[in-house]
Amino acid sequence: MAQARFNGTVIAESEATIIVEGNHYFPPDSVQRRFFADHDRTSVCGWKGTANYLTVTVDGESAEAAAWYYPDPLDKAAEIKDYLAFYSAITIEA
Repeated sequence: MAQARFNGTVIAESEATIIVEGNHYFPPDSVQRRFFADHDRTSVCGWKGTANYLTVTVDGESAEAAAWYYPDPLDKAAEIKDYLAFYSAITIEA
């Protein structure tokens, strides 16, 4: 079981994460959406496509653009469509 925690709270939990380039990607249904808000940041990966970012907020503490996902990944990354991964502000326990 993998868990993503921020500010002492589990924000995602799954037995079905996909590990890509050392990052756990959590299925969309394993994420506690109430802790996430859209961020205007995007980035482009040559083989995954364009990533969109989310800010995580728990009990008034925020981590800007700390989560990302690929809403329309390139074919090579199709398996992680809409799965969320996290920067180091979020603790991953697996």
